[in-house]
Amino acid sequence: MNIVIDWGAFAQVFAAAFVGATVLVLFYSMGLRLLVRAGRAPVVGPAEFTDAISVITEKERERAAKAAAKAAKRSPLTDGQKNLALVGAYACFAVCAGAVIFAITLIVVNH
Repeated sequence: MNIVIDWGAFAQVFAAAFVGATVLVLFYSMGLRLLVRAGRAPVVGPAEFTDAISVITEKERERAAKAAAKAAKRSPLTDGQKNLALVGAYACFAVCAGAVIFAITLIVVNH
């Protein structure tokens, strides 16, 4: 019994996974950055988990929302620049969603 490994195919799958993960992380982080520059910093409310190590309280969430609103008012960007950053953020998130849908389609169709 001989086991033959196609190292070329292995390298191809590794390269595709590495590039895909890198592109996904790059565009998601760039989208978050543009979202913050547009003055729309994401603030997450408190979560209730039974075995969580630490949970943000309502007071801490309000403090974070207040700090985000204050930072948005201090932004040196004009309204047009903020709108452009918001469009760029949504475009980055669309690229992320497209990459995930493309990857799932490749898996389902080529399986």
